[in-house]
Amino acid sequence: MSESPEVMNIRQASSYLGVSPDTLYKYVSEDKIPAFKLGNRWKFKKALLDRWMESKSSGGEVVMKKKPRALRTAAMR
Repeated sequence: MSESPEVMNIRQASSYLGVSPDTLYKYVSEDKIPAFKLGNRWKFKKALLDRWMESKSSGGEVVMKKKPRALRTAAMR
């Protein structure tokens, strides 16, 4: 994978984050993600996206709200 630029457009940022451009536009419109406008285009700073992802991941750990079905089924046996 090539190195991500320090400032990304919507397409680059959506690829970097692993979400669709439509989802990213939704996050921006709801002020859920750090972004700024340059002219009429949304831009995203890689360093701010990295910090945002870190803050959302509870200190680097993935938090599962529900156990996968296989684990729930195994626990019932």
